[in-house]
Amino acid sequence: MRLLIADDHDLVRDALRSHIERASPETIVLGAGTVNDALKVMGEPPGVDMVLLDFRMPGMNGLNGLIRLRERHPSVKVVFMSGEARPEDVRAALAHGASGFLPKTLPGAELVEAVNRMAAGEVFIPAGAPQDASPTGAAAGFTRREREVLDYLLKGQSNKEIARALDLEEVTVKLHIRGLCRKLGAKNRTQAAMRAVELGLGR
Repeated sequence: MRLLIADDHDLVRDALRSHIERASPETIVLGAGTVNDALKVMGEPPGVDMVLLDFRMPGMNGLNGLIRLRERHPSVKVVFMSGEARPEDVRAALAHGASGFLPKTLPGAELVEAVNRMAAGEVFIPAGAPQDASPTGAAAGFTRREREVLDYLLKGQSNKEIARALDLEEVTVKLHIRGLCRKLGAKNRTQAAMRAVELGLGR
């Protein structure tokens, strides 16, 4: 995986790089100090797979930096990162397609695990994050495949039936359901379906 750390503080970039490279030596870690620099790195072949984007770095202007990155590189996972963030900031970031929220205070081992989970398709919001950050805002951040899985989930289909209908491996369906549960603030597939109905997400 090629990972870009976009943060204007050298110490933060170096610390994050150290944690990630030590735990995942195969990960190529790049750095950028502004949103414009991040866009340049993302535009150079072979590009990047994921960006850890600091909320208060130069060029962000609220969430405009996130929106620019998502518009120009929609296939790249962008993770919202901040020393402190209000619930509404996290909600808005998720609604604009962020793959999760990383507090800068997250311990190194947990950070690496979170990056791996997001790389696998999950949306990550750590325990203790703003509690009202996930359900409503995250619902707008479903991937196309998550939306398809949710449709079948709402019809009461089993994982095996969903896998067959979408021509996926059953383990992949389970991964998408875990992502849905995280975005909806649910503990299991049944709660996810109920929460989706409450939010009017049925079709």
